[in-house]
Amino acid sequence: MAGTSGGRPSIYPTLVYADAKAAIKQLTEAFGFTEASVYEGEDGSVLHAELVQGNGAVMLGSRGTGSVFDKAMGGAGDAGAGPCGVYVVVDDVDAHHQQAVDHGAEILMPPTDQDYGSRDYMARDVEGNIWSFGTYSPEMQV
Repeated sequence: MAGTSGGRPSIYPTLVYADAKAAIKQLTEAFGFTEASVYEGEDGSVLHAELVQGNGAVMLGSRGTGSVFDKAMGGAGDAGAGPCGVYVVVDDVDAHHQQAVDHGAEILMPPTDQDYGSRDYMARDVEGNIWSFGTYSPEMQV
């Protein structure tokens, strides 16, 4: 199966933002992502960005660029896709949560022990997407 070797993730959540630069700032500062790459257009819009967390990553860009993906996600109109939810595995939920709080993230659920053995918290990003951070990391059977 393509994309399952070499230590690279085979699934990358991909989002569009009206203000992709503000999203990158929040995702890196409040949620601990690391910028892997950011490509900007001549107008300063984010054409493509990759942010890494652990052994996974998300890709994002600015809404309204006119790319095929942007158009499929709703372009500049109000009827676009989203918000979406993304789950990210972290080692220390409480420390991660505190970092998010310290950077002003909107917390929807504080760190909570779940019946299935995970400890999670949930936050909303600057454009309404829901980010869950927790210890639940199921082993994939392939």
